[in-house]
Amino acid sequence: MLYPWQSQDWTRLNDLRAQMPHALLLQAVPGIGELALARTFAQGLLCESPRDNHLPCGTCAACQWFVSGNHPDFRAICPEALAESLPGAEARADADGDKKPKTPSKEIKIEQVREVIDFASLGSHRQGRRVVLLYPAEALNVHAANALLKTLEEPPEGVVFLLVTTQPDRLLPTILSRCRRLVLTRPDGAQATQWLMGEAGLDAATAAATLAEAGGAPLAARSLASPEERGWRDWLVGQLAQGGAIDVFACAEQLHKGSLPGVLETLQRWCFDVLAERMAGTVRFFPGQAQALRRCGDATDDVRLLGFLRELAQQRQVQNHPLNTRVLLEALFLQYKQLFGGPASL
Repeated sequence: MLYPWQSQDWTRLNDLRAQMPHALLLQAVPGIGELALARTFAQGLLCESPRDNHLPCGTCAACQWFVSGNHPDFRAICPEALAESLPGAEARADADGDKKPKTPSKEIKIEQVREVIDFASLGSHRQGRRVVLLYPAEALNVHAANALLKTLEEPPEGVVFLLVTTQPDRLLPTILSRCRRLVLTRPDGAQATQWLMGEAGLDAATAAATLAEAGGAPLAARSLASPEERGWRDWLVGQLAQGGAIDVFACAEQLHKGSLPGVLETLQRWCFDVLAERMAGTVRFFPGQAQALRRCGDATDDVRLLGFLRELAQQRQVQNHPLNTRVLLEALFLQYKQLFGGPASL
């Protein structure tokens, strides 16, 4: 499956076929369909009757096995928490039976990489390439990354590793150095807006605003447009617009059971817009809140804003392992309140 904005990237990928690198790193901003592109390319490499432009036919035995997650020359590795994103990976995540942890892991573990290494050492079942897809590559824990590195240093013949990442700074430099990197194209705004209107049933203005909030990523914007997402995000933006008058307790109470990464992302993007409005008079993520952003910007300074953005960036690094979400949110929203001249007490 390819999205309308991926034709250029598909051409760039196919240009590599003549001298296919043993390891290819697809780098993208989140929410532009990077996983779909990687899966389509992997299927195309294994397809036995490809269509024009190397698109998989979808009907040969290889394609049918691939779609069902049972192709003998393909392995998909991801954290257990994301297993549903990768057909085939889900079955392997469940294969441990009662050994599976109660809370699905958000890391790619060394046991999964060892399975890939064993797979790579075998011959092809269909006398063609073997393909390994890792998503997201930044989820490799330290032990898994080091184990994978040894295989990338001495790659088996006929094996192609496809690594997909939205956070390349979290990958080991030694892994980056052993991969051919391809930075995926950001979707064109008009094309992405048109697609979002059709997918989410939005009018042009709402689609454009949602796309802006998602940083121009169409799939992320489609998720933001869902009623369950829009409800709490609109409520949070309304609170952030109050600057120093924000209700710290209400925010922590309302949001602590939801998506911490989503809350941190919204808070980070709002503060980025406050800083951008102060420094350049422009707004990227929340164009419909320009006046509120300007009021917030007038109540603070660049040094304090940058300091708070650094704090948010640090929290994003450990957002999947919070010790106490409610306490963390209370602390962050109190800092936000003080950032715009609110009192130090709750």
